[in-house]
Amino acid sequence: MALRSVYETFWSEWFWLPANVTWKDLENKDDGLYYPQTKDLYIPLVLAFIIFAIRKCFESFIAKPIGLYFGIKDGRPKTVQPISALENSYRIKKFPSEDTVKGLEKQTDMTEREIQRWFRMRRNQERPSQMKRFTEASWRFFFYFNIFVYGVAVLWDKPWFAESIQCWVGYPQHDLSPGVFWYYMIEISFYWSLMFSQFMDVKRKDFWEMFTHHCATICLLTFSWCGNFVRVGTLVLCIHDAVDYWLEAAKMAKYIKAQRLCDVLFAIFGIVWFITRLVLYPTKIVVSTLFYAHPIVGWGPAYFVYNGLLISLQILHLIWTYMIGRIVWLQISSKVKLT
Repeated sequence: MALRSVYETFWSEWFWLPANVTWKDLENKDDGLYYPQTKDLYIPLVLAFIIFAIRKCFESFIAKPIGLYFGIKDGRPKTVQPISALENSYRIKKFPSEDTVKGLEKQTDMTEREIQRWFRMRRNQERPSQMKRFTEASWRFFFYFNIFVYGVAVLWDKPWFAESIQCWVGYPQHDLSPGVFWYYMIEISFYWSLMFSQFMDVKRKDFWEMFTHHCATICLLTFSWCGNFVRVGTLVLCIHDAVDYWLEAAKMAKYIKAQRLCDVLFAIFGIVWFITRLVLYPTKIVVSTLFYAHPIVGWGPAYFVYNGLLISLQILHLIWTYMIGRIVWLQISSKVKLT
């Protein structure tokens, strides 16, 4: 009874739906039109494992041979001899202090140089190989590029693709075409696959920012599906996918040591990032949900939930913009010093 009460409270109409709209309004009838159903969200959970399997096959049989062709080595770093005293110290701190090294000299009868070399080799064991970085970037490029092309093809003739106010006109009678249905399902599946694969992938400096981004995206897509706010969700996806494959292409160029190509691709990435994340996203999406939605669908708790998630994504965009700007500044500064 308690679980049922929580379930009914969570999915209450007053919270998720605008005034005068009920769950029955979103039920499918025998008229050939299809509306999003909560049960559809089981599909991405299964599809996520299929996408993960496809990814592993792609990395092994397509990306890796390409990497080898361009001269990326697939060697593994040398394994250090296990020494319990050093291993215990390593678990506490990977870069030992001078006092720690002196203490370890007494415990192991090793010289300072030998201890520093052991720690350096031990750190190298945990670093992902260049091949692993290349195959991960290749998979992301392959997915982001193809899903972006598919998304544009599906949305090109839709009225809300050009005018975001159409995301709300006629709500809740927003039926789904098969293309839009699978576009949403595949995207949710991909982000679910990232949720568990991120802990196995190369750990980057923005790990927790990316994890927060995946969580916010999944929540946004899931809740928007349940409330049939799919139209605005498709715009969010298309805007995000438009930029990601440029970054992955730049990474691939860097790993194969095509630095000039990497610089060009990264410059394109920066321009597309600015246009999509700092111009289109706030003006086409955030402004639409904040100011165009409520006169049509009304005020409700879900209004604030959706806008909170969308604004949180914009905050992450600003954080990443700062990181990108910092990278560009450091690169420019290093080149100026060299000249």
